[in-house]
Amino acid sequence: MSQFEAFNICCKDGYILSARFYSHSSNSPKSLPILICPATGITKQFYNSFATWLSEQGYNVLVFDFRGIGDSLHGPLSKSEASIVQWGQLDIPAAINALLNKTHAAKVLLLGHSAGGQLLGLAPNHEKVAKVVAVSGSSGHVKGLKGRTKLLAPLMFKAIFPIARMTIGYGPTNAIGMGENLPKDVARQWAEFCGKPGYVTNAIGKTVHEDFHHDIKTPITVVWSSDDEIATEVNVKDLLRLYPNTQTTMLELKPSEFNHKAIGHMLMFKKSHQNIWPLIEKQLNL
Repeated sequence: MSQFEAFNICCKDGYILSARFYSHSSNSPKSLPILICPATGITKQFYNSFATWLSEQGYNVLVFDFRGIGDSLHGPLSKSEASIVQWGQLDIPAAINALLNKTHAAKVLLLGHSAGGQLLGLAPNHEKVAKVVAVSGSSGHVKGLKGRTKLLAPLMFKAIFPIARMTIGYGPTNAIGMGENLPKDVARQWAEFCGKPGYVTNAIGKTVHEDFHHDIKTPITVVWSSDDEIATEVNVKDLLRLYPNTQTTMLELKPSEFNHKAIGHMLMFKKSHQNIWPLIEKQLNL
């Protein structure tokens, strides 16, 4: 049974994020805590089993909801002013500081899922991260997608999101099986960032005026699956090229090697796929 402490994180702009802290339950605690940063539209509850398992391995773990998502949505979704840029500039830095304050550790290990592992280049306190393990992390560039997602993404980005922005005031991703519905600016920026190579760097000079990609020395490892329609090899490489001054590693998993029919973009965190968890945890070692 999982046990966690629910608490709030206050961001630099005063926005309150909902978080969970899992204290380690091991006789051999690890020195560095883990910050789990969620994928777009995915809530902290999704990572509960994985976070609990990590705590049993000796890690202190924090997972949170990005602003505008889950318990970090305050008020009607259509009124939310949350954006992906704010996730990187404000939410992740606040979560890093909160975890350091709670554990008194020197640095954190950042385990990001999809978007959660793609935004360190926006964080002004990136030097407080000892290592990044980006699960299913990539630029998500539409031309690098494959399968059903390659067909769905242009429709979602060019038709569904713009129409929904003008009518209901948010991105209706839940209806198409892609997580929680999204604040309108999250949906708009997701389409903008994935429309060209380079992901969030497409916003530099527009909504991003502090860019730390070239300053980052933190090692980054991307773990992705061969059947992932979003984090394809070409899109993983497109993300990692944004960090030219650090060590980057790519680790591709094949479902058959773990006796799974599929892993895709989401299944690595499911209890059904927990035989993959030790491999992910191993990547956190410095």
